[in-house]
Amino acid sequence: MDQKIISLYDEYTHSKLNRKDFMKRLAIITGGTAMAMTVLPLLENNYASAASFHDDSVISENITYPGADGEVKAVLARPKDKKNLGCVVVIHENRGLNPHIIDVTKRVAAEGFIALGIDALSPFGGTPADEDKGRELIGKLDPDKNLQNYLKGLEYLRNRKDGNGKTGVIGFCWGGGMANKLAVNDPKLQAAVAYYGAQAKAEDVPKIKASVMLHYGGLDERINAGIPAYEEALKQNHVDYKVFIYEGVNHAFNNDTSPTRYNEAAAKLAWQRTIDLFKTKLK
Repeated sequence: MDQKIISLYDEYTHSKLNRKDFMKRLAIITGGTAMAMTVLPLLENNYASAASFHDDSVISENITYPGADGEVKAVLARPKDKKNLGCVVVIHENRGLNPHIIDVTKRVAAEGFIALGIDALSPFGGTPADEDKGRELIGKLDPDKNLQNYLKGLEYLRNRKDGNGKTGVIGFCWGGGMANKLAVNDPKLQAAVAYYGAQAKAEDVPKIKASVMLHYGGLDERINAGIPAYEEALKQNHVDYKVFIYEGVNHAFNNDTSPTRYNEAAAKLAWQRTIDLFKTKLK
């Protein structure tokens, strides 16, 4: 697919561009409304067609835990009948806790960890079915309370009797930026993995105690612009980190419900690197 189309969709999903204006611009690029409507399903997340993850060794359930200002909703996934496990918070993209991120949470559990997929939109009643509404609500979150909700999620995991007290985070897009924020704000964190997420501020990097792993798509110019300053700050402050840039792939390359942006080879390699880090730091 024309990279201009993918870039336009990326702008739509990460800015205040409304759907009406997005469709107008898509029609211009594709040569008409009819073609735009043909291309649209290839751009949007298709949860029905994605293979839903299932593993009989994994138990998953909906839970709540006390947040900064009310109960926080989450999906908890864990291996059956196992204890002394490392724990991982899974952080969704900017549309909320959707079926794809719930699958990722279960996949983390299948690797031998207690995984908590937190719904950042809990203050609004949880993630809505309408993804555009989810994007709108993400922009209305109180940043400080949202951060506290994630920090409290990490404390919830550390206090579980089936856990070993060690914690990591993995986040995607908006969640990748949050993973970097948690690395800055939680000195007890062992590992933080950010997929194509906004970088932490250079002046905040000295606070990072966790091992950091950063995954980026080579075509993701918007996010990648922040890599040099972040990497230099990580080096200067002797943070244990790794940066991986997957050439020729787009933002959201890990999302297998997004057919035009998903890249199987890059997703599998990034996933293996991520799990290897967690097994090293959280076991």
